[in-house]
Amino acid sequence: MQALAAEPRAGIIQIRNVSKTFEHGRVVALDDVSLDFFPGQVVVIIGPSGSGKSTLLRCINHLETPDSGIVTVDGVPLSDATNINKVRMEVGMVFQQFNLFPHLTVLDNIILAQRVVRKRTTAEAEAIARDLLVKVGIPEKAEAYPGQISGGQQQRVAIARALAMQPKIMLFDEPTSALDPEMIKEVLDVMLDLARDGMTMVVVSHEMGFTRNAASRVIFMDDGQIIEDTTPQALFSAPKEQRTRDFLSKILH
Repeated sequence: MQALAAEPRAGIIQIRNVSKTFEHGRVVALDDVSLDFFPGQVVVIIGPSGSGKSTLLRCINHLETPDSGIVTVDGVPLSDATNINKVRMEVGMVFQQFNLFPHLTVLDNIILAQRVVRKRTTAEAEAIARDLLVKVGIPEKAEAYPGQISGGQQQRVAIARALAMQPKIMLFDEPTSALDPEMIKEVLDVMLDLARDGMTMVVVSHEMGFTRNAASRVIFMDDGQIIEDTTPQALFSAPKEQRTRDFLSKILH
């Protein structure tokens, strides 16, 4: 189990007093949330459906705009719209759905953004893509189309595509929730390898095994608030809050 590292004063991601509502204020997704995420941490965010986990992640990548508060990524405040593309170059995101281009091969899916955003040559981008396909365990699928490979393999391609941009931070929004049970492990194994390599990761997940094995820090959210922020060992062995204990009792068998 990884110990919480000594932390600098300011995180690579800083969230300050962020609130977000939907349906004209009737649904509170985030309620005055303040957090720092630090380089090299693997932070897993857990909590019941509707607790604000995915909304928090989407605010970090500016896919959602907070109603109030400030999100700063690698020193760049997202409140300045001119910074958004700069920030997104440094933050990779993997979604529940794979979002691959069906008309492009696996290789071309990984090459495209490198060419357009990072301005790499085709040869450079292809070399990086092939190396990453080895890293995620499917080099033989380079010339296949997304419709010809399994869901687990598609999600591994999506991870490789995000890594190809050489981000400083990786965000994962329930990356295994759309997969059949037998495909979940192959994706979690890739994520475990990234954690061991020291990648800064923020992961929304219901996979408690991954949380125990990979996380340096676990955040439990409910009703748009941070209920607990601690180590996996402390959370699973001695949760402080009754809401946490109630949640864990339902998902741990």
